[in-house]
Amino acid sequence: MIKRTLYFGNPAYLSLRKEQLLIQLPEVVKNETLPETFKDAAVKTVPIEDIGVVILDNKQITITHGVIEKLLANNVALITCDSSRMPLGLMLPLSGNTTQTERFKHQLGASVPLKKQLWQQTVQAKIQNQAHLLHSATGEVVKNMQIWASDVKSGDPDNYEARAAVYYWANIFPQISGFSRNRDGIPPNNLLNYGYAVLRAVVARSLVASGLLPTLGIYHRNKYNAYCLADDIMEPYRPFVDKVIIEIMAKTNDISEVTKELKAELLNIPVQDVIVNGQRSPLMIAVGHTTASLYQCFAGKSRKIKYPSFE
Repeated sequence: MIKRTLYFGNPAYLSLRKEQLLIQLPEVVKNETLPETFKDAAVKTVPIEDIGVVILDNKQITITHGVIEKLLANNVALITCDSSRMPLGLMLPLSGNTTQTERFKHQLGASVPLKKQLWQQTVQAKIQNQAHLLHSATGEVVKNMQIWASDVKSGDPDNYEARAAVYYWANIFPQISGFSRNRDGIPPNNLLNYGYAVLRAVVARSLVASGLLPTLGIYHRNKYNAYCLADDIMEPYRPFVDKVIIEIMAKTNDISEVTKELKAELLNIPVQDVIVNGQRSPLMIAVGHTTASLYQCFAGKSRKIKYPSFE
């Protein structure tokens, strides 16, 4: 089942009623001149079990502890945004799997050679997806990227990931002279930041559901990063976010600000079609296959992560 992504960009009261998220508008609740029938009709409800991601993007949102408890109990990723309306924080449950202790043990016991092999697979899948998108979107030659992907060794000691990234970002937006990927750079970096934040939440949520610690990465190990493993596993999925942004830019003249309309399109990232394990699947479902296969690798039951592809 595809879980829903809920975005709240206006003032709202979020509470709980009979295991459902109750959504009320403050201007309706506080207006004493409105009839009760109108107020009742303005109330919206969403079953908690249908929700996968919630984004809070307004300082006048009130959310009860009961809602937070139920969201986390159902493994919902709860994202809060800052004053510039960009994702700032991510809340996940501490326990997302019934055999979590055993799974933590396997993850913590993963050998260095295994982690290097897993990172090799991750880099190969990322470069292959970048190459496919670059060629299909721009017609750019990607034979070099395909060779780099095949030449990646365990642990990527030759840093083919970075080499491919330089070539990819220099060519993926041909209409923007001298574009480079930088969090604080020119648009569409702003769209990339937002899209990757949504993707990161989806991946982190799935890692927790698979009983894994999103903090302990196979490659990323920044001591200030609470989601190193999520940042590892999302790498091959990034080009699918890039594809959404390319499509947005093809029909939108002004991307200087991440407007509500643009956010609405970026929030469709979890339902983008990808190919995983030979079958077409929504991205959110595919991520579940990926994180489940990652645990199988940690447990010694498999040697390959199931990563997505475009075809």
